[in-house]
Amino acid sequence: MTNNNLNKMRYSTNFIRKFVVAFVGVILTLLGMLWFLQGADIVHLDPILCFSNCEVITGGSQFWEATGAIAFIIGIIIIGVSLRGRKSRI
Repeated sequence: MTNNNLNKMRYSTNFIRKFVVAFVGVILTLLGMLWFLQGADIVHLDPILCFSNCEVITGGSQFWEATGAIAFIIGIIIIGVSLRGRKSRI
């Protein structure tokens, strides 16, 4: 392989890796937002998939508020790190 082909392959691999990591960050951010809003008793959703004792949770939950806030922040950090430009080490 020529040097030019190796650079193209390296570029496409880095692009795919950054895209996948950013996608995971977006999913985590959205889940964190949903968990926070459910924990704050702003969003009310019925259970979709239940294995035992399916009841709608009412009144909010500090645990899910905190979990949602942490997941949201981690998701934002993952997105930022994945989209950040990187200097080449050549």
